[in-house]
Amino acid sequence: MLRAIRLLVLALLGVWVQAQAQPPERIKTGEPSPPLAKEIVPTLRPRLVAPGAMPLPAPASTENEIAVLVAPAEEATLSSQMGGKIRRISVGLGASFPKGAVLVEFDCSEQEAQLQTVQAELLGARETHLAKLRLQALGAAGELEVTVAAAAAERAKSQISLREAQLAYCKVLAPYAGLVAKLKVKSSESVALGQPLLDIVNPALLKAQFYVPAAWSSWIRPGLPFKVRMGDDGKTYSVRVSRLNARVEAVNQSLEVEGRFEGKTQGLWPGMVGMAVFPARSNKP
Repeated sequence: MLRAIRLLVLALLGVWVQAQAQPPERIKTGEPSPPLAKEIVPTLRPRLVAPGAMPLPAPASTENEIAVLVAPAEEATLSSQMGGKIRRISVGLGASFPKGAVLVEFDCSEQEAQLQTVQAELLGARETHLAKLRLQALGAAGELEVTVAAAAAERAKSQISLREAQLAYCKVLAPYAGLVAKLKVKSSESVALGQPLLDIVNPALLKAQFYVPAAWSSWIRPGLPFKVRMGDDGKTYSVRVSRLNARVEAVNQSLEVEGRFEGKTQGLWPGMVGMAVFPARSNKP
């Protein structure tokens, strides 16, 4: 009985071994791949993106851009050189004027009267000096009297020069041609000595002011040309580096630079802000 069971077990084991040795039908040569393989293969192929479906990343910038301020090369705040009442203001806000034009005029009636007084004193001092000289020739006046009379005449003459200089302060003259940027006083006002009267600028001479990283000092030099781009329209102007500050700002490690505009500057006004564009380069010289 046991012998028969053993033979049956051996026969079943042989059948199972033969079945395992045969290749599975699903991988026979010539049969298509299973559906799972068909779904995986296409995912490995590159996909083509339609134009406009996914924008490509923008290329890295090839330029160095720094914010720049347009400033006048000539600007000034004209102050009063005397105390008094303003008689007339000849210009208004934004008005143009030539060099030497009278911008503000003071009421100088008192100064004119003082000038007339010292002129009369000079006339009397000169007559006295001449009389002393005649008396000295006749032996009726000594050398000391003549010297004192001459000194009095010279003192009166110096007073005239002083009053004339004070009268010159009655008119504020334009040091150069330009425009009025701000009026700080009005006609008929009384002002003190040194009080600001008006701001003026010369828009014909413009400069670009900006700060660059301290590392740029290795290659930025006076005479270096660059462009300044203004506004949304992207209009550019030619500029050349004119000055570099003598020291670097310790807090933010920046260097102040000034540039001189070249050619036409139509459309530019002091106070406008643009972008200074330099070609990209290494910070190494």
